[in-house]
Amino acid sequence: MTLRNQIIEKFHTRFKRMPRFLVRAPGRVNLIGEHTDYNDGFVMPMAIDRYVWIAMTPRLDTMVQAYSADFDQMAILDIEAIEPKEPGWAEYLKGVAWSLRVAGYSLCGWDGIIAGDIPINAGLSSSAALEMALMRAFSASSDLEWEPDVMARIGQRAENEWVGVRCGIMDQMISAGGKAGCALLIDCRSLETRRVPIPSNCSVVVLDTATRRGLVDSAYNERRAQCEKAAHIFGVRALRDVPLEAVAMQPDSLDDLIWRRARHVISENARTLAAADLMVKQDAGGLGKLLYSSHISLRDDFEVSSYELDSIVDCAMEQEGCYGARMTGAGFGGCAIAITKPGMESVFAVRVSECYENKTGNEPAIYICNASDGASLFML
Repeated sequence: MTLRNQIIEKFHTRFKRMPRFLVRAPGRVNLIGEHTDYNDGFVMPMAIDRYVWIAMTPRLDTMVQAYSADFDQMAILDIEAIEPKEPGWAEYLKGVAWSLRVAGYSLCGWDGIIAGDIPINAGLSSSAALEMALMRAFSASSDLEWEPDVMARIGQRAENEWVGVRCGIMDQMISAGGKAGCALLIDCRSLETRRVPIPSNCSVVVLDTATRRGLVDSAYNERRAQCEKAAHIFGVRALRDVPLEAVAMQPDSLDDLIWRRARHVISENARTLAAADLMVKQDAGGLGKLLYSSHISLRDDFEVSSYELDSIVDCAMEQEGCYGARMTGAGFGGCAIAITKPGMESVFAVRVSECYENKTGNEPAIYICNASDGASLFML
């Protein structure tokens, strides 16, 4: 039984009626452009065909009853009396409702069942998918216009200010507004976007190392502070404003660590823009080289890789038909991404899995992914 049908059945069992709507919001994999989003730079994610689903029915009052099938927990919330509690999935529900109300929206409640097939803490933005699914549910219950850019900002605020993760805008933007068959080049300052077709001569494969990291407790916030320090020393609003030529010489005012952090961001922005041009030209080989260069920069300059991420990238790069690979997401664990020749995905997956397990003792999960549409609402 598909996950879609499972949550419809679970809704009927729990609430003794059929849901009126289905909501679906995708996870994402970032092709290139890592740790550039909070530096006002460029990113190029694609929404993947793994989702958070909600089967739901609007209510006439301000109560929300939402059951998470993944965590086997029911959250009951009065939208007009939201208070923080212990960390957990329900804080995303509270944060989204709080952020929508702060933005001036009047909300009605709903009953719902939530479930997903996005690996949690793997760097595939399960949290942003949950936020966008919840926002799509509130848009259905409260008759709100769905504006992807606006809703992405509101979702980002929920994660920044309620949940406590200082993420950039990328994850919410792609989950809200992705397009099937395309990646999305995002200018994280202006929020201007450009759809970039996934080259027809390559397939996207996600390589899950089976290691996990927590963004709140990781060095994510530390890296962000280091970038802000570098921008201040350069005298610019954000590292996005430092020209590529600056990577050729270290300023005397920047110590080596801060300099390497800045060098990654500056060069990564250039790689991301170049990658978009190569994708339009269907140049999978050139794109693959940029992906691997991104990994080296993340490993050596930004220092957010890990033994497992390096190992799975090395295993991928050794395989016939692999154009390129890199870690993806915030780092310290989670997933890598590879692009391969079409038709070789299955053999590639088996060989990478064997190689990685031999190196690390971990069994990876490998997903062949397609570019998906963003958050969607279906009437039943």
